[in-house]
Amino acid sequence: MAEELKNQTAEERNSRKVRSGIVVSNKMDKTVVVLVERRTQHPLYGKVVIRTSKFKAHDEIGCDQGDRVEIMETRPISRDKRWRVTQILEKVK
Repeated sequence: MAEELKNQTAEERNSRKVRSGIVVSNKMDKTVVVLVERRTQHPLYGKVVIRTSKFKAHDEIGCDQGDRVEIMETRPISRDKRWRVTQILEKVK
């Protein structure tokens, strides 16, 4: 099993879910809460509705509240954390 993981190419490992969102909280140690918005059409009325989800992500970079970040799915790090911050797309001023 470990040999198979070592032999994976970067392309195979990068088939994880990637989302971008805004950091709404960075009060925890090495953890940020990221708000991700997605637009979906209402099934009956057809109006575009904004749905939001909050994800706890592991942060080694040091994000601030209000930053737009990219998060990637990863193995479970703790009870709630299954995402990690890969890069800061836009820094708050």
